[in-house]
Amino acid sequence: MTSPKPAEGSTLSNRQLNRSFLGRQFLLERQQRSAASVIEHLVGLQSQVPRDPFIGLWTRIDGFDHAELDGLMLDRQAVRIVAMRGTIHLLTARDACLLRPMMQGMLERFVTSNASYGPNLAGLDLDAIAEAGRQLVDEQPSTAKRIGAYLAGRWPDRDPSSLAFAVRSFLPLVQVTPRGLWGKSQQPTLTTIETWLDRPIDRYREPGEGILRYLTAFGPATIADIHAWSSLNGLGEHIERLRPHLITYRDERNRELFDVPGGPFPDPETPVPVRFLPGFENTLLSHADRTRIISDQHRKRMWKVNGLIDPSFLVDGYVAGTWQLT
Repeated sequence: MTSPKPAEGSTLSNRQLNRSFLGRQFLLERQQRSAASVIEHLVGLQSQVPRDPFIGLWTRIDGFDHAELDGLMLDRQAVRIVAMRGTIHLLTARDACLLRPMMQGMLERFVTSNASYGPNLAGLDLDAIAEAGRQLVDEQPSTAKRIGAYLAGRWPDRDPSSLAFAVRSFLPLVQVTPRGLWGKSQQPTLTTIETWLDRPIDRYREPGEGILRYLTAFGPATIADIHAWSSLNGLGEHIERLRPHLITYRDERNRELFDVPGGPFPDPETPVPVRFLPGFENTLLSHADRTRIISDQHRKRMWKVNGLIDPSFLVDGYVAGTWQLT
């Protein structure tokens, strides 16, 4: 079902935002697309829980087979790496090399601002710690525990876990297979993306392209929404540089929404099948105001004090309950 595209500057209803968002997230109808193309369109899949990307792809791709995603990871065409919000994401290799440098400044900031680890690292040369860690993981993929123990040999008066956290944030580390494969289990074991993919990547990169990619898959969105997705600061100046290339709307609370030209707007009455989502699912995590997909009441019930999120399902395009394996 189609409807006229909203005029620029017009006010979008919550239901218009919902259907537009679901269309961009491939949740209105399953796709006849490859797993790699869906992963790239969605700007990655959050992957703290290794099975979650499999569920996210199954709910979006007609006839999805877990062997397809396993093959991408085994062939190093997809990797698990810390990216947006400082969380583990499954990204295509190409996107990992693009997006990880955009997040570098944010990840370095997280080291010093972290209440648990930051004080233990005060006064240290964090670049030197990172380079010492690089020597270890490039020689042999290593767990965080092994990295911490190795670095404690050089910085014996510092907490090993804090040293390992600094390396994890300062270096672009991928979790090597079999971690992340269907039905497999292994402690997260890390090496640099440069070694794993045998290619160099930038340390830093401006986020403009990442913002456009976000709006394509998650828009229309406010600056606060983009921050919720990425944890990047200073987004206002980047949006102003991009503004000539963007479309703007307003939401029901008169907040400015940004979008890419040509963003889809299905009819607000488009029927939506029941869809199952994993717990850590960017559809539910990538806006400051998430009422386009989940009510505040349901959100409070789903989010646990330990940071875990129950897997959920959508009815008529909105979160209606949770599910679990029995």
